[in-house]
Amino acid sequence: MPPSAPRPSRRWGRRALLRRLSLGASLALAAALGLAACRPAQPPEPEIQFWTLDLAPRFNDYIRGVIAAWEQRNPGMRVRWTDLPWSSVERKLLAAVFARTAPDVVNLNPLFAANLASKGGLLPLDPLLPPDAAQTYLPKVWKAGQLPGPDGPPSQFAVPWYLTARITLANRDLLAKAGYSRPPLRWQEVPAYAEAVKRRTGRYALFVTVVPDDSAELLESLVQMDVRLLDGRQRAAFNSPEGRRAFAFWTDLYRRGLLPREVVSQGYRRAIELYQSGELAQVASGAEFLRSIQTNAPGIAAVTAPFPPLTGAGGEANVAVMNLAVPRQSRLPKEALSFALFLTDATNQLAFAEQARVLPSATGALDQLEAALAQERPQGRPDQLVRQARMLSAETLGQARVLVPASPGVKRLQAILYTQLQRAMLGQMGSDQALAAAEQEWNRYAEARWP
Repeated sequence: MPPSAPRPSRRWGRRALLRRLSLGASLALAAALGLAACRPAQPPEPEIQFWTLDLAPRFNDYIRGVIAAWEQRNPGMRVRWTDLPWSSVERKLLAAVFARTAPDVVNLNPLFAANLASKGGLLPLDPLLPPDAAQTYLPKVWKAGQLPGPDGPPSQFAVPWYLTARITLANRDLLAKAGYSRPPLRWQEVPAYAEAVKRRTGRYALFVTVVPDDSAELLESLVQMDVRLLDGRQRAAFNSPEGRRAFAFWTDLYRRGLLPREVVSQGYRRAIELYQSGELAQVASGAEFLRSIQTNAPGIAAVTAPFPPLTGAGGEANVAVMNLAVPRQSRLPKEALSFALFLTDATNQLAFAEQARVLPSATGALDQLEAALAQERPQGRPDQLVRQARMLSAETLGQARVLVPASPGVKRLQAILYTQLQRAMLGQMGSDQALAAAEQEWNRYAEARWP
């Protein structure tokens, strides 16, 4: 610079520099925003909504582990898990279906699932299922997830998950006093047994509730007594010779004082209370109920032993199923079914059965569970009894099925039959008359629902 030229002020040069930097940053930010506006937005990762019943928080680690494993196998997919209490799932699911926000996979019992499926709320799975899918599960349990299709052949609306099978837990002291070494195996043996228990011990043999909205054990007993509940048109088939014998069976037991008076007014919880207080010779329950007895009534637990469940002449026992269904509204039905099949494969079912002390519906998992139980060597008698009960439950699955078909309106059927049977038990009418009244009431309902 020539000596005569004026020198710029340092202060002025600094301001100019800052102004230039600020302008440059603004232009860069505007350019970046412009480029972002031109670039298409990244779509969110596809997400499966998965609902379960009363599994959190106890099984959080298990469920999250299965979800993580499935997501790893299916890059770009996510599973959002929601656990609901038993008491609210039906209401919340119906509300979600109405609002068109239903989950993609939901854990249901067969009765509610069948009712929802009959109204078009669940997706028929047959077109999406692998050809050999049914072979993975116990055949009779797989069929519990079916409904008759519109053209006749059954349609699969659910995949079975975990199971519970009732066995008989009996008080050996009361059995011995009544002159028995074991409780009866068949319903036809019950009247003589119940009379012996009452006469020789002053206690009751068993408690089977007739409260309409409680346990289905009595309804299942009708099926075990060869009663056909409904025909192909959903009309009453139970007013038959077998049905009349079954209604007379329960009516006579009650009128002779061989059942606790409360069976007409209290539910299954009362059976538990009576057994734990030593007032009942036996109770039908899952194997894990032994743990509750050991905690709540150690004296009764000390004389309790597991036995096979009561059945009909054919030897069929009942199994309770929890399954997985895909609502029709699912936007990701193939992925939803893929996740349901993964959750219920032999490996994942075995892990859950061991943690939850339930039974698996996958045949491979059941085989492994039975082998593991056979190798267990519990030290104390309480653990030995639980192991024995669990082995018995697993063995029971060989002759078990869902005795009451998962058909729409079955809870209404139970309420009608129980209410009329109560009237017969209380002497308000004869058992044949009560059965005929149940037939008329059900058929009126069925004709309105299935013209």
